[in-house]
Amino acid sequence: MRRPSGPSPHADPGYAALKVRIIARTGHHYYADKDDLLFDRLRRRFKACNVADAAAYDARLDDGAGEWAALEAEITIGETFFFRYAEQFAALRETILPGLVAARGTERTLRVWSAGCSTGAEPYSVAILLHQLLGPALPDWRVSVVGTDISIAALATARAAEFGRWALRTLPVEERVRYFHRVPASPGATREGGYALRPEFRRMVRFERQNLMSLLDGSMPEGFDGFDLILCRNVLIYFSAETVAGIVRALGRRLRPGGWLLIGHAEPHPAFAGWLEAVNLPGTVAYRRPPESAPASQPETRGEPPPSSPLVEASSFEFRPAADMLLEASGASAVAEIVRPAPSAKAAAPIDPAPAVVMTPDLVAEDVALAVRALADAGDTGAAWRLLRDALAVRPTDPALRLYEGLLALGFGREAEAERAFRGALYLDRGYVMAHYHLGLLLGSLGRTADARRALDNAVALSQALPPDAPLPEGDGACAGEIALSAAAIRDGIGTGAA
Repeated sequence: MRRPSGPSPHADPGYAALKVRIIARTGHHYYADKDDLLFDRLRRRFKACNVADAAAYDARLDDGAGEWAALEAEITIGETFFFRYAEQFAALRETILPGLVAARGTERTLRVWSAGCSTGAEPYSVAILLHQLLGPALPDWRVSVVGTDISIAALATARAAEFGRWALRTLPVEERVRYFHRVPASPGATREGGYALRPEFRRMVRFERQNLMSLLDGSMPEGFDGFDLILCRNVLIYFSAETVAGIVRALGRRLRPGGWLLIGHAEPHPAFAGWLEAVNLPGTVAYRRPPESAPASQPETRGEPPPSSPLVEASSFEFRPAADMLLEASGASAVAEIVRPAPSAKAAAPIDPAPAVVMTPDLVAEDVALAVRALADAGDTGAAWRLLRDALAVRPTDPALRLYEGLLALGFGREAEAERAFRGALYLDRGYVMAHYHLGLLLGSLGRTADARRALDNAVALSQALPPDAPLPEGDGACAGEIALSAAAIRDGIGTGAA
């Protein structure tokens, strides 16, 4: 993978010191070995603040909390969509929430915290489940769902409760209609209209700005405890192993007896069972505070975990979903070898170690594309990216894999990399309709009107040359006629806006 376009961070004398300061302040150990990605995001703040380099921006950070908030929002990847991680929402629907409703049936109270909620899809998804589960009895319950995030912009979007199609991509049409109402695009807009969450779900959730690091320094406000369910998914990946240990202990103490904690697929570790009970559910692992006992009393610091359960980097668990999905989609013959290291004798919970996937030249690219798509739709974008990079190392000239490279890069906020990937797909296949289409959408969002219109013109012309009901590769089930109409409408909207 090529480095993002632009100057090297190491050419900026003040970058190293700024990086150390940022990681120390935010706990975002995720960027310890990702200098190009961090510097690419820093340059956006340089431009916004009209400063020339890292040293000048370092001085700007001394002005107060405002710029720190903007920076934290910039370096946090906000990928989210409704019912992300299908296996975990199945566990919520079938096991966790019904159990909590039965256990709290006498008092009729439920408290849920979505920590690191981004633009709100996660807490709203839980609200929808609770609405379905409680049904006519809902008015008799005191249900509190709170979403917290460090990004002021993300929270503003969450409170508005209006989402694009990408955030609803795993929902069948009938569920979109049931939970949302359509909001048409404004005149001259380059994007399609959105979907507004219906009021009965929206009013169940409130949002606050909070930083998980406040769990460790004692600044978390009173009232953030006594939860029946905490979701802290795809947040722990940013922190060092030591910080993760302190956060998980602190979250466990904020659960009521019998309460549940859900974290991302890539984040579990056997050491967590020193504080919470690890429960294997179909497709996922959840953590539970024992019903009749409190977690062991430990200070909320970044102290070392118990000696019997040494922590390793949580990201070492990320390959398991990729391997499992690849085997499901394409069969064992698509993989040369699945290597499963022997479990550690010190493991405190029955969590399988992560296998490594070794790609071979006879790998079926279409099957890998399906696996990547399934992982991304389930919310495991990290595993999808790793699987895709492994596949591209074996089949670098496959246009479908290049298209997915662009779509995943967009999900990570890496527009330059996405553009290169879409253009790479078109270099390999000039007739690839969806590559022209997605390139046009991207260029339009970047304000590059002429280039966007050219790409969308190509999508229209190529689609119209096909039978209207012909399905398009990687078209999400859309036929050629539908894509031709959509691309033409977006292209004409760009033209109207430019005029």
